[in-house]
Amino acid sequence: MKIVIKIDENISETEIQVSCKQLTEEVENMIATLRIMNEQMFVHKDQETYLLDVSRISYIESVERKSFVYTEDDVYESKLKLYEMEEKLCQLGFFRISKSCLLNLKFIRSIRNDVERRLRLTLSNGEQVLVSRQYAEEIKRRLGVR
Repeated sequence: MKIVIKIDENISETEIQVSCKQLTEEVENMIATLRIMNEQMFVHKDQETYLLDVSRISYIESVERKSFVYTEDDVYESKLKLYEMEEKLCQLGFFRISKSCLLNLKFIRSIRNDVERRLRLTLSNGEQVLVSRQYAEEIKRRLGVR
């Protein structure tokens, strides 16, 4: 891979251009990483509203019609529904792992088979989440695990 940086004082906005022979999984991952670095969302905690970088989110869970946003060290609430966030975040490295949970794939530390064809994922902060049977094969494919 070749990286070219062009500095031009006349440019008003930074632009990243990707040139490739074909769109591979590696290129798609690189693009997703760039997109996620530029994305933020509003979340709430203790009656305050925060602008949170999406890249800090490890997973999002829906419990009793409320959406909770988890970072490695904190929990926030979002007014958005899980399916609304999925529409925006699936292009940014997030993947649905169950009916009620979206996961940022970059936070996966390890993967283990669990009962009834489910998967148990350990995240970078040591927390564990379950992938339902319905999504297990697709997440294995996405991660390159067989």
